[in-house]
Amino acid sequence: MVVGEFTNEVDVLVIGSGPGGYVAAIRAAQLGKSVTVVDKGTIGGVCLNVGCIPSKALISAAHQYEQMKSGAEIGIYADNVSVDFGKVQDWKNGIVKKLTSGVGSLFKGNNIQLVNGEAFFTAKNEVRVVNGFEGSRYKFEHCIIASGSRPIELKAFPYGGRILSSTEALALAEIPKRLIVIGGGYIGIELGQTFAKFGSLVTILEGSDAILPGFEAEATRLVRRALKKNAVEIVTQAMAREARQTDADVTVTFTVGEEERSVTADYVLVTVGRRPNTNDIGLEVANIQLDDRGYAIVDRQCRTNIPNVYAIGDIVPGPALAHKASYEGKVAAEAIAGLPSAVDYKAIPAVVFSDPEMASVGLTETEAKEKGYRTVSGKFPYAANGRALSLHAGDGFVKIVADGDNQLVLGALAVGPEASNLIAELGLAIEMGAVLEDIALTIHAHPTLGEMVMEAAEGALGRSIHQINK
Repeated sequence: MVVGEFTNEVDVLVIGSGPGGYVAAIRAAQLGKSVTVVDKGTIGGVCLNVGCIPSKALISAAHQYEQMKSGAEIGIYADNVSVDFGKVQDWKNGIVKKLTSGVGSLFKGNNIQLVNGEAFFTAKNEVRVVNGFEGSRYKFEHCIIASGSRPIELKAFPYGGRILSSTEALALAEIPKRLIVIGGGYIGIELGQTFAKFGSLVTILEGSDAILPGFEAEATRLVRRALKKNAVEIVTQAMAREARQTDADVTVTFTVGEEERSVTADYVLVTVGRRPNTNDIGLEVANIQLDDRGYAIVDRQCRTNIPNVYAIGDIVPGPALAHKASYEGKVAAEAIAGLPSAVDYKAIPAVVFSDPEMASVGLTETEAKEKGYRTVSGKFPYAANGRALSLHAGDGFVKIVADGDNQLVLGALAVGPEASNLIAELGLAIEMGAVLEDIALTIHAHPTLGEMVMEAAEGALGRSIHQINK
């Protein structure tokens, strides 16, 4: 029995405090709205607590460990390099705490009320929030749903024991001797490679023909080569069938074509995608329409079919990216305030924090050709960049795709160290409608990795300086 229910009235109610929800709340508060955020977990959502941030911390730690062990190539020797994984986890958790505390401070500074509990719609303009045996009601003028997503659970591989989702994998107290990863998407590759660098023997089972779908083969080829160097076994066209757990290990049976195989490890990490959190919050009570995959149907201002209810982030169609959610949160908050903001997804970057990093924005060359463009492209290798070589990082390239008729930049791909940062300039170029000349004539500092962006543009124009023009 829930006791002590009260009804509160707010201008804007935000459900979820992840990168979509907290950004939407802050922007709405900046625009003069009274804002209340409801979250059943820790402030910051999946990204800050059990996703983007902790995973990148472990990736960074693994990369530093690998560098220390391989310094002999450049004349630096370190003996008896070891990992205190407990201390690594403490460091990672400290980063998470610092960032989530920062969001809490931003809430206070913007007079945003945070309410802990689970929200359920009871009407088109009201939710009930339950926290243990306490409950209250919130009547809102506008609501932004940012309830996020959760890992997809396979029926044959229910989470528990030695079968992990990414959440449990990030909190492991030990480095597994062996690890099986089901799913060769970006989460599986990032975490699989991280544990491989820490010393785990990793097997990745991917059901399709190639890992990292969505990225072109010229990019994923370099990641596959690095994974092989880390002794990672990749099995494509592999269909995982069942898992048998003991107190000591877990064995996964899978098929490749007609052949049945099995592999045994300490843990199995399942990373086959994420599912929107649109069930169990009463959306049907408010008559909010969902598509056949459970995503909220929204317009270009993130508005659902109920005019005063908005939806953003992982619960709407499109890639489940934190920066996409934050962008949509700003649009929704500004729409509530009467501004003409609307989403435009043509320049959303996608990044995989593999080694080497991969980042893309806009159209791939294949996509551009499918849309009827007569494309030109320029590609510049890390191996010809002085800064890259001084970083002992000669693998990778920067590629720019443009319209051959007017030089308009359509898309870009970067593979190599700092690709995640290099892609920002190219995203800006696409957003502002830049042409190849705009990039080629921009003076880039030397020696920097950023020069490769200029060099790629010059290559597309047929006037490359530091490589032979085709």
